[in-house]
Amino acid sequence: MSSDTTRDPSPAAPRTLAEALAAGTAVLDGGMSNQLESAGHDLSDELWSARLLAERPEAITEAHLAYFEAGADVAITSSYQATFEGFAGRGISRERAAELLGLSVELAREAARRAEAKGVRGPLWVAASVGPYGAMLADGSEYRCRYGLSVAELERFHRPRLEVLAGAGPDVLALETVPDADEARALLQAVRGLGVPAWLSYSVAGDRTRAGQPLEEAFGLAADADEVIAVGVNCCAPDDVDAAVTTAARVTGKPVVVYPNSGETWDAEARAWTGRSTFAPEQVSGWERAGARLIGGCCRVGPTAITGIAEALASAGSLASPGSLDSPNSLGPLDSA
Repeated sequence: MSSDTTRDPSPAAPRTLAEALAAGTAVLDGGMSNQLESAGHDLSDELWSARLLAERPEAITEAHLAYFEAGADVAITSSYQATFEGFAGRGISRERAAELLGLSVELAREAARRAEAKGVRGPLWVAASVGPYGAMLADGSEYRCRYGLSVAELERFHRPRLEVLAGAGPDVLALETVPDADEARALLQAVRGLGVPAWLSYSVAGDRTRAGQPLEEAFGLAADADEVIAVGVNCCAPDDVDAAVTTAARVTGKPVVVYPNSGETWDAEARAWTGRSTFAPEQVSGWERAGARLIGGCCRVGPTAITGIAEALASAGSLASPGSLDSPNSLGPLDSA
């Protein structure tokens, strides 16, 4: 499939992401950080890619555009590590921080407009990223979790940022890389009444959350949450996905969201990835058969892999908004930074 992946929407094309998931499978983008690093940007700062919201916003738009052109239906914003507290640590006022949070949504929207102007298929959607409390700490805590905060304290942390992001008009809030069922409880409480749907995605190790709770228990928290349109896993090893998809679909009855890492391991002290990619092409169709309806990649997964995912799903006739694809190429290798 060429880089101008075109699938013209029909008159009956889904208007909302929830409608798309009822009709088939949508393709998520890949890792924001590896795409920015591959373009030459230094992300060693504690704000990670969120720093570029203030310093190089055009770079973020270009990163989103690359994924839309590669075949993604959904762009996840660069707000994962963007918090009032994190920005305050860099001397950024609360008012300016709110502007930057809103900007993260607008940059993704701008990329969608540019993609559509270039003939890239639509509809295209924007998911506002909401990372866990540990992401703000910038020390790998989201993989260790258990911050010593209560559910109420976590809700108070998340709610102001969620309000700003919801006010910026994304199609969905991506409650992602959640390591702990307690933090999931806080997030589910915090999204109530915002008027924007959400997905809830855990970071897992084997058949448990990073905090050690059984996934059946963790997914069950979202089963009756009307705001949640999908439940699943991200920022985990590809091998951890299969069982998680089955469990999420069975426990919640909702569409499942899946976007693992390449399989490499993040060394928080060295601030570097180690190991090798373990993502296998045949896994994508298996996830879709098990109930996955939002499929993409997280850290170390780039545009080439997203193109491959889109092709694999198109070949299976699973895409929510099917159209013309240029070639039946098999899933390509994962990109790395």
